[in-house]
Amino acid sequence: MPTPERTSTAAIVAAGREILEATGPAGLTMQAVADRVGVRAPSLYKRVRDRDALHAAVATASIDALTARLEAAGDDLTDLAHTYRSFAQDHPEGFRIMFTAASPHDALERSAAPLIRAASALVGEEEALDAARLFTAWATGFLQMELSGAFRLGGDVDRAFDYGLQRLIAGLTR
Repeated sequence: MPTPERTSTAAIVAAGREILEATGPAGLTMQAVADRVGVRAPSLYKRVRDRDALHAAVATASIDALTARLEAAGDDLTDLAHTYRSFAQDHPEGFRIMFTAASPHDALERSAAPLIRAASALVGEEEALDAARLFTAWATGFLQMELSGAFRLGGDVDRAFDYGLQRLIAGLTR
């Protein structure tokens, strides 16, 4: 009689996302996930090849969660920007892991689709990818600084985000 399955890939990835948010990438280990899902670490290897594969699965799940939020936000770049920022604030470590080598290209490509559509509406299809990259670079840089506490000169960071976003959109629509 085969041994009953005690966990699933979905449970492993969900536990990995929780651990990542609580402890950062250094704490995202096979042992920590095994403890969280209630199995011995060797049992995880039936579903996840190694620590790198675990990180890739967690990065993919984070990207997919962001993509779902972006798809639900619609095609307005302002709404997408606020959704992107909200995701980063809700899942700072998940946001950070998306920009590491652990992130599979196909997942990143899926997450770009809503931004490319919104950019296309502003600048046309021919320049949509460039505009989406400009937006992503600005927003990601802003959010990485915000998450790390780098805005130390005072002032209203929410206002600064909106200011930058308005100027970016104005520049794209000229």
